[in-house]
Amino acid sequence: GGGGGASAIGSTGADNTGGGGGNGVVSTITGGSVTRGGGGGAGGDTTGGSNGSGGGGNGAANAAAQSGTANTGGGGGGGGASAGAGGSGVIIVRMPTISYSGTQTGGTVTTDGTDTIITFNSSGSFTG
Repeated sequence: GGGGGASAIGSTGADNTGGGGGNGVVSTITGGSVTRGGGGGAGGDTTGGSNGSGGGGNGAANAAAQSGTANTGGGGGGGGASAGAGGSGVIIVRMPTISYSGTQTGGTVTTDGTDTIITFNSSGSFTG
């Protein structure tokens, strides 16, 4: 069966086909709509399962499976030759701009209206 996503379980495979990954969760914390945390599809004897929305990797049959998408936390797909790696995660901090000191290391700073958003795809820190 496919891997579970952040909002749905993976599905069971059938007839030599791997199950699909569960869907992730839609987030608007950055100001736009992005889906993250999708499950990876399972490997199958003849056909790999599809990925769940939100960065999960597709499963494969007799081949290397697809890895999860970077910075989404999506699961890697299962495969006949090898499984895909899970996608790296992300940390997003959103706060009123008036509460932000302007001090951070690493991460990307953006604004949305009266809020400041700091997105960390690797290590870093900030002072509120």
